[in-house]
Amino acid sequence: MIPTPSSIWLVTASAGILFTLGAIHLLYTFHGDKLTPRDPALQARMREVSPVITRETTMWKTWIGFNASHSLCALLYGLVYGYLALSHPAFLFGSTYLLAVGGALLASLVWLGWTYWFSIPFRGITLAFGCYLAAIGVAWE
Repeated sequence: MIPTPSSIWLVTASAGILFTLGAIHLLYTFHGDKLTPRDPALQARMREVSPVITRETTMWKTWIGFNASHSLCALLYGLVYGYLALSHPAFLFGSTYLLAVGGALLASLVWLGWTYWFSIPFRGITLAFGCYLAAIGVAWE
């Protein structure tokens, strides 16, 4: 598969979208109230209750940790695939493995977005996946 300028920019756009979503999500995880429950009693209860798996943490701490690690995943995809597309496009587009991993991650995030999230991240991830698939299609020609 031969990378073209269009395919390079489409993967870069895909990476940029996911990076931006991850950065915003990380910011919301640690600042502001966007990812807190609307019911303050629920948040207080989450700070008191442990999950079944362990008493070493609380549901609130796991909530923060899951959100932060989720953000880091999006940031990592954005950084790695953006870097590869811009700095080593022949390597990226020549690797079926890397293309499959990136596609599988994005497809999984689209499914999660459809199943569990709300419209803004779902639409953003769907756009990123569309850019990624278009990049492969353009490079395939």
